[in-house]
Amino acid sequence: MILIGMNYACLLVGSVSASLVSKFYFIHKGSSRLVSTLVQCAGFPLLIPHYFFPSISPGKRPFSRLIARPRILGLSLFVGLLLGVNNLLFSWGNSYLPLSTSSLLLSSQLAFNLILSIILVKQKQKVNFHNLNCVVLLSLASVLLALSANNDRPQGLTQSEYLVGFFCTVGAGLLFALYLPLMEIIYRNVDSYSMVMEMQVVMEAAATALAVVGMAVDKGGGFKEMVNESRNVFDMGPCVYWWTIAGNVVMWQACFMGTAGMVFLTTSLTGGICTTSLMMFNIAAGVVVYGDPFNGLKAVSTLLCCWGFSSYLYGMYVLNLKKEEEEEKLNQTLITTIRDGDHS
Repeated sequence: MILIGMNYACLLVGSVSASLVSKFYFIHKGSSRLVSTLVQCAGFPLLIPHYFFPSISPGKRPFSRLIARPRILGLSLFVGLLLGVNNLLFSWGNSYLPLSTSSLLLSSQLAFNLILSIILVKQKQKVNFHNLNCVVLLSLASVLLALSANNDRPQGLTQSEYLVGFFCTVGAGLLFALYLPLMEIIYRNVDSYSMVMEMQVVMEAAATALAVVGMAVDKGGGFKEMVNESRNVFDMGPCVYWWTIAGNVVMWQACFMGTAGMVFLTTSLTGGICTTSLMMFNIAAGVVVYGDPFNGLKAVSTLLCCWGFSSYLYGMYVLNLKKEEEEEKLNQTLITTIRDGDHS
C-alpha cells in the first residue's frame, strides 16, 4: 500500500506538472516537437540511483535479471520504441491544442484501455452496461470537441492544423492504452519492483534513442537548434528555457514511473483509471493557468467525461460488491458443509 501511494503521488504530481510545463514550452515560442519528445523520456538516468537503496534492490547486480531474460529485455525495447512514438504524437498534438482540450481527448484512452485489456489481458471483467456507457460517453465527448474546433481553435491556428493536433492526441491516447495492457502481460514474469524500474530504464532509453535519431536526421531541429532556440526564439530567455527543459525531464519521469508502478502493483485497467481520473486536474489547470477557452461544448464534453468515468467506477463497485457476496455465500456453504460433516 505504501508503494501504491508513492506511485500514485508520482503520477499525480508528474501528470499535472508535466502537462503544464510542456505547454509552457510551446506557449513561449518553443517549436521543436522532437525536443518535446526527447524530454519526456531522457530522464531515465534518474531511476538508476535506486540501486543504492537496499530495501528496493537487495544485493542484486544492476540489470542482471533482465540480461538473464532476453525475451523480457527484447519486449522492453519494443515497448520503449512504442512509447517513443506515443511521445511524439503527444508532442505534436500538444503543440497545436489547448491543454484542456488535449486532456479531454486523452481521457478517451480509458475506453481504448478497457477494450484492449479485455482482448489482450483477458480481463475477467466482462463488458456490461456501465462499461459500454463509459465507452459511448467518452467517444461522444471526443466528437463534441471536434465539432467545437472553430470556437476552441487558438488564434492563428488553421483548421487543418487543429485537426492534425486532434487526431495526433487521439492516436497518443490509443497507443498509451495499448502500452498499459502490454506492460501488464510482461509484468506477469517480473518478480520485484526493482526489476520494474530496470525495465523502465530500458524502455525510456529506447524511446530516448528514437528521439535522438529523429533530432539527428532533422535538418532544422537538431541539438544545435536547441541552443539557437534558447537564445533567439524562446521569449523568456535562455535561463528559463533550460529550466523548462529540466522541469520537463523530471516531471515526465515521475509520471511514467508512477504509471509503471501502478500497473505492476495493480492492473493495467486500474492504471488507466488512475491516469484518466487525473485528466480533470489537467483540464482545470489549463483553464486556470493558461486561460484556455471553456465554451459550452467543452463544458458538455467535460460533463460527459465525468459521467463516463463515474459510470465505470460504479460498475467496478457493483462488480466488487457481487464478488464479495458470492465469496460470503461460498464461505457460508463451506461452514455449513463442515458442520454437517462434524454432526455425521
